[in-house]
Amino acid sequence: MTNYDEIDFSPIQALAGDEIVTHSRARDIPLPSGRVLALITLDNGRDHTRPNTLGPATLTELGETLQTLKRRAAAGEIQAVGITGKQYILAAGADLSDISRLGSKDNARLIAQLGHQVLGSLSELGVPSFAFVNGLALGGGLEIALNSTYRTVDASAAAIALPEVFLGIIPGWGGAYLLPNLIGIENALEVVISNPLKQNRMLKPQQAFDYGIFDAIFPASNYLEDSLRWADGVLTGATKVVRKNEPGKLERLTKWPIAVKMARGMLESKIGTVPRSPYVALELLDKARSGTKAEGFAREDEALAELVTGDQFAASMYAFDLVQKRAKRPVGAPDKDLAKKVTKVGIIGAGLMASQFALLFVRKLQVPVLITDLDQTRVDKGLAYIHEEIGKLEAKGRLDGDTANKLRALVTGTTDKTLYADCDFVIEAVFEEVGVKQQVFGEIEQIVAEDTVLATNTSSLSVEEIGAKLAHPERLVGFHFFNPVAVMPLIEIVRTPQTSDAALSTAFVVAKSLGKNAVLTADAPGFVVNRLLAKVMGEAARAVYEGTPLLTVEKAFAPLGLPMTPFQLIDLVGWKVAAHVQDTMATAFPDRFYANENFHRLAELSEVVEKDKSGRVTGWSKAAEKVLKGATGSSPASDAEILRRVQDGLASEIRIMLDEGVVPEVEDIDLCLILGAGWPFIDGGASPYLDREGASERVFGDTFHHPPIRGIGG
Repeated sequence: MTNYDEIDFSPIQALAGDEIVTHSRARDIPLPSGRVLALITLDNGRDHTRPNTLGPATLTELGETLQTLKRRAAAGEIQAVGITGKQYILAAGADLSDISRLGSKDNARLIAQLGHQVLGSLSELGVPSFAFVNGLALGGGLEIALNSTYRTVDASAAAIALPEVFLGIIPGWGGAYLLPNLIGIENALEVVISNPLKQNRMLKPQQAFDYGIFDAIFPASNYLEDSLRWADGVLTGATKVVRKNEPGKLERLTKWPIAVKMARGMLESKIGTVPRSPYVALELLDKARSGTKAEGFAREDEALAELVTGDQFAASMYAFDLVQKRAKRPVGAPDKDLAKKVTKVGIIGAGLMASQFALLFVRKLQVPVLITDLDQTRVDKGLAYIHEEIGKLEAKGRLDGDTANKLRALVTGTTDKTLYADCDFVIEAVFEEVGVKQQVFGEIEQIVAEDTVLATNTSSLSVEEIGAKLAHPERLVGFHFFNPVAVMPLIEIVRTPQTSDAALSTAFVVAKSLGKNAVLTADAPGFVVNRLLAKVMGEAARAVYEGTPLLTVEKAFAPLGLPMTPFQLIDLVGWKVAAHVQDTMATAFPDRFYANENFHRLAELSEVVEKDKSGRVTGWSKAAEKVLKGATGSSPASDAEILRRVQDGLASEIRIMLDEGVVPEVEDIDLCLILGAGWPFIDGGASPYLDREGASERVFGDTFHHPPIRGIGG
C-alpha cells in the first residue's frame, strides 16, 4: 500500500510558482471544560470573491501545520484540532488551473497523493479533529471535512458539493471512499454522480446535514461559538454523536450492489457511455463498500491521474473557462452606460412562451409587466398561468407571501395596446412568420416612445427583415430565448446592420438582469444554436430518408455525447418547429442543409416516435411508419458514415460562420452550444471535439484551436 511519507513531492511543489497560497494559521482556543483546541483558519488573504483554493504550496503548508499540531498533541499541549475558513468560505477545492498545468501523468498522480497525505492526516493526529464548515465547501474543501473526525456546518453556507464529475474528473482526496461509508451508497450516488450531472447542482447546508454529511448544524449568528461548545461536549462525552445513515453490513451486502447496478443503467440511458468520469466514480463508489481506507485512497490516486491527463478533462476546463469568464463578459457588448433604464416591460402575446417571459421578467426585474393578445380570453388564460406559477414558487418557499402578492400585482393583461405607451422594452412572442411580426411591431411603434427598445424572440427568421417596415429599425434587436425559458441560461442577442448601440446595450443589461448569459450574434439564418442543431437534425433526417433504420441513426450520434439523441431532441422541441427550422435553413443554404417535404406530414401526427420509460426512442409509431412508407430510399448509411457526415458538416458550418462573422470567435460558438443546447463539457462544446476527431483537418486542412485542446498525456 502507498506510503505517502516516502514520496518525493518536489516535482509538483516546483509548479506552485503562480499559486495564490491559502495559508493555514493555527491558534489555541481554551474550551469551557479546560481542554485546548488548536484552530486552523484557512485564508488566502483575498476577499470573499476569491475563494480559498488548494494547490501544492497550500497543501504543503497545511501538512506542515498539521504535523506541528500532531507533535503538540503527543506532548499533551492540545486535546483537539479544528479547521475552518475565512469568512463565508472553507475552500472551493483544488485550483483547477494549476491541475491543468501539471504536464504529466506522474505529476497528476503526485497531486492526488499529496492531497491524500495532507487531508488524510486529519484523522491521524492522535486527538479528534473537527471541521467547522463556515461557508462554501466544494470538492477538496468538503474532503477536508470528510477526512476530519467530526463535522459541523453553518446553516447559511453558500453551497456544499463534490462537483468533480461535472468537470470530467472524480473526488480524488478521499471523497469517493469516505462519503459512501459515512452516508450510505444511495446518498453518495446522489452527491457524487447525480447532482454534478444535473447542471452541477449543489447541496444546501440543511440537505447536507440531513444526508448525514455533518454531525451538527448551527445558525450563522453564533456559528463558531456554538461549534466550539458542541466540540467540547463531544470531547467530554456529554454530547453523543449518532450517525443514522452510516451503512451497516446488510446494506453493504444487498442494497449497495443493487444501487450501483441501477445507477449504471440510469447513466447508460441518460448520458450514454462516452463520458468517462461518471463511470469511474461509480466504480470507486462500488469498491468503497469493502477494503481499507488506504486501498480506497490508492484507487483514487490512479483514477484521478488517468482522468486529469485525458482529453475530456482538458475539454471540460476549456468549457468551464468559457462559462465562468467569457459568458460573464460578453464579447462585442456596448458600454452598459448607453442602456435605457427599463421601468416597464411589454410582452406581445399571452400564450405559453409569452407567459413564461412575463413570469421571468416580473420575478427578476420586479417592474410592471404588460401582456396583450387578440382577445381577453387568451389574456386571462396567460394571467392565470402566471399567477399559478407564482403560487407554486410560494408553496415551495422560494417566494414569501408579500413578494408573491407584489409580483401578481405587477403583471397586468389587456387587449388595449395603447397601454404599451410607457414601456421601455417590448418583446414579441407571436407566430413565427415575418408578416405577423412586422404587423405587430408596426402597430406598437405608433404607440411607444421613440427610444423604446423592441425585441423579437424569433428563432430563425431575419431580424432585419422583421424590422424592415419600422420607422426606427435601429431600435430593434433579436432577443432569442431557449426553452424552457426559466431554466436555459442562454440568450442570443442579434444585431442587425441598423441596430443602435443604445438598443444593443439595453438588451445586454436586461439579459444580465434576467440572470441569463448573452452572446452577440450577427443576423444570420438560425443564428448559432439552431443553425448547428439544424445541421445535426438534418443529417439524422437525411439518413432516415435514405433508408437507414431509426435506431441505427440514433446510435450513430452517441459518440457526440449530446444529452439527447437527434429524434429525442426533435420530439422535445416539437416536430412542427423542427420542420420549420429545417425549411428555413434549407431555403437559406440549399446546398448545405437537408429538408424533406415528408417531414411536414410526420409533424402533423400526434405521436411520431415511441419511447420507453426513460425517454429513449424505441421506434416509429404505427402512424409514422405509414407516412414514411414509400418516402424512404433503399441506401441505408452505416453509423460510422452518419457520424462522419455530422462531424464534417459541423466543422464546415462552424468554419463558414466564423468566416462570415456570425460571432467574433469560435469560443462564442462553443459557449452558445454549451449554454443553449446542453453540449457536454467533456466535448468542450463542438470545436475541440471536431479538432480531436480530425473533422477540422478533413474539411479545411487546419484546426480551430492552436494547439488543439487535448489531454496532457503520459
